[in-house]
Amino acid sequence: MLECKNITKSYNGKTFIDNISLTVKRNELVCILGASGIGKSTLFNIISGIIPPDSGSVVLNGEDITGKIGRVSYMQQKDLLFPFKTVLSNVTLPLIIAGKNKKSACLQALEHFEAFGLSGCENKYPNQLSGGMRQRAALLRTYLIKNDLTLLDEPFSALDALTKRQMHEWYQSIRTKINLTTLFITHDVDEAVKLSDRILIIGKNKEDLPANIIAEIAIENVGGNDFELTPEFLEYKRKILDAISVAAG
Repeated sequence: MLECKNITKSYNGKTFIDNISLTVKRNELVCILGASGIGKSTLFNIISGIIPPDSGSVVLNGEDITGKIGRVSYMQQKDLLFPFKTVLSNVTLPLIIAGKNKKSACLQALEHFEAFGLSGCENKYPNQLSGGMRQRAALLRTYLIKNDLTLLDEPFSALDALTKRQMHEWYQSIRTKINLTTLFITHDVDEAVKLSDRILIIGKNKEDLPANIIAEIAIENVGGNDFELTPEFLEYKRKILDAISVAAG
């Protein structure tokens, strides 16, 4: 579905990410794992068309979308819900901006409130929701844009450990149910292993070099809520940490 080809981006004359290429298949969840500040969000901003690359291209379903906004759904780290709007008004906002009338937008959104675990929250305000519920609302808003590819930039990083675990289990369930194709940013190794079909590790081979993809690891998730307690899970973590360690020199 998605192919990024030789993406390079510089700031103030210094190359930040260099010659990055990646693919995402339909219904796949690919995780980009790397340290904070390494260039993950810069790559997402290029894929979403917010900023242009210095060189390289972004191709979605065979179409070159480099520098074009609105072709992918993009949820950033903060939920960005408007505090003065109800949950229903928040999640329908993209539909209304796109030209749909309010009644039709509300009906379309309400069809998904149960699946997203938001039943009964339609007329609540964001400050009346837990962190996990706010993220579900933000995810529903992102989903309603109905683009083929969803970019999630550390959507669960601000949640406590228990809520994060619950959100992981819920997201795995919902993405299978509604066939989401996802490119997911995190710096949490456990989260990457638990959620991903494939993990792309972004890093630097030397401190003064720009970031690139240094390893790719396919995850054969055995499933179940206790996957992170299995030997397979620990072996995936070891491979990831070894790859990061080698890159760090």
